[in-house]
Amino acid sequence: MRTSPNRLLAAVFGAVYTLVGLAGFAVTAGVAFAGTEGATLIVFDVNPLHNIVHLGIGVALLLASRAVGSARAVNTTIGAVYLLVGVVGLFLLDSAANILALNGADNVLHLASAVLLLGVGLTQDRGVAPAATRTA
Repeated sequence: MRTSPNRLLAAVFGAVYTLVGLAGFAVTAGVAFAGTEGATLIVFDVNPLHNIVHLGIGVALLLASRAVGSARAVNTTIGAVYLLVGVVGLFLLDSAANILALNGADNVLHLASAVLLLGVGLTQDRGVAPAATRTA
């Protein structure tokens, strides 16, 4: 069986986002759950809600990495969501609607993640359909 770029990317990104979500809880004690101000994790601002989102995305990617079709579908979906979050995040930075405590570094990471996830999800493993849509 050949190596699937979608499975590899989903596994790597899944592990990273899961670890970032867990590490975020180490720095967010005393931070409002969905506050506009977060604690700093390296150069990123995080709050508990942001940590939960990272955990959810990480686990979804890890689970999807078990099969080529699901990895491709989840990479594409999460890539599209990150593209939206990256663009919308540019307008939320100094807003009360910034419930994930996004900062400029978050926006750069979300846009870079979107480019990689969408790029691989849309161009690699094209002949493989997600398991749920396959017909016998």
